[in-house]
Amino acid sequence: MRWLSRLFARRYLLARKSHSVINIISGVSAFAVGVPVAALVILLSVFNGFGELVRSMYRTFDPDIAVTAAEGKVFDAASLDTARLRGLKEVEALSAVLEDNGLLEYRGRQYIGTVRGVDSLYPQVIPVEKMIVDGEYDLMFGDMEQAVVGQGLAYNLGVRRALYDPIRVYAPRRGASFSSLLPMESYRQDRIFPAGTFALEAETDNKYVIAPISFTRRLFDYPDKLSAVMIRLTPGTDPDRARDAIARAAGDGFRVLTREQQKASLYRIMVYEKWGVFLIGLLVLVIASFSVVGSVIMLVIEKQKDIRTLVTLGADIPFLRSIFVREGMLISLVGAAGGLVAGLAFCILQQQLGFIRIPAETFLVDAYPVVIQPGDIAGIAATVLLVNYLITKCTAVRMIPRSALTS
Repeated sequence: MRWLSRLFARRYLLARKSHSVINIISGVSAFAVGVPVAALVILLSVFNGFGELVRSMYRTFDPDIAVTAAEGKVFDAASLDTARLRGLKEVEALSAVLEDNGLLEYRGRQYIGTVRGVDSLYPQVIPVEKMIVDGEYDLMFGDMEQAVVGQGLAYNLGVRRALYDPIRVYAPRRGASFSSLLPMESYRQDRIFPAGTFALEAETDNKYVIAPISFTRRLFDYPDKLSAVMIRLTPGTDPDRARDAIARAAGDGFRVLTREQQKASLYRIMVYEKWGVFLIGLLVLVIASFSVVGSVIMLVIEKQKDIRTLVTLGADIPFLRSIFVREGMLISLVGAAGGLVAGLAFCILQQQLGFIRIPAETFLVDAYPVVIQPGDIAGIAATVLLVNYLITKCTAVRMIPRSALTS
């Protein structure tokens, strides 16, 4: 009987109806369903685009794998067998890092930042040389130590590479008590010359100075300590499997984190925000889908004669309901298909042409980024069909018994 109810539903949708208002209502219902579907496709794709943009920025500055202390912020360099880590097939390169916060001073201006001390292998793990926008990545000029400064931090301090003035860095002496009479005795200080400026994104640019690890060990009084060992994986390596292998090689006392785990709170917030966007769009979709109810009700009223005829021929209530449920689903399907096509077309045009611009000259991209994910499209299609099935089913249950009993 399914094919027969499907035939009736298709006939009612495509055939010329006696009242033109039902044609109009059906068209408006399909359009009302299609608009929020297209909006959901566009919103989720743009959100995916921004998410991928954020991930690409952190992929540039954060390593594939970071090995840190399980407790505290530093660990003994000798406690980690880096030679064993280098021997793993999953590891392509690794670099030792020691970083901490300090007060930066340049030509009378002061700013609190993070000094990241790195070894000579750091560019093999993090492509920092590609981020340089002024000067060059050269941490040693003969015996003189140099640093590259984040663009935002350089702006706040007024750093000018051509002035040849050093950046003074102050760090609290570990274990020393603060004295208001001799406050400077509570701090260690050192100076380093700026060799260049790097730019990535605001949070990083306003925070980091990259310097030789010898400088940070001397400044922070950690002669044999490390904050982390940063690892670049061999291309094609699964990060989770590599993490397990590296954790076994590192042993106890260390945390081994993938890039996603290093920024777990950020990525978790991004997921919550995406679900929030989806739920808001779903609410609009549910409200718009009630327009299908009006179309089904008007159709039931118009087809009173056909319903009485079918009852006379032996049709039961479930069969009558299924006709109008399928009618409502066909209207929803037409609207959803149109919305998906319109949304995908808009996203593809935005990807290719970038005609919707971001009104901010300092942003990393000049047009809204768009990434289409098949899972999002399938989820939207399944959701709109489920919502409209439930709505039309409830409508048919309430309307058909009274119609069928009308003599």
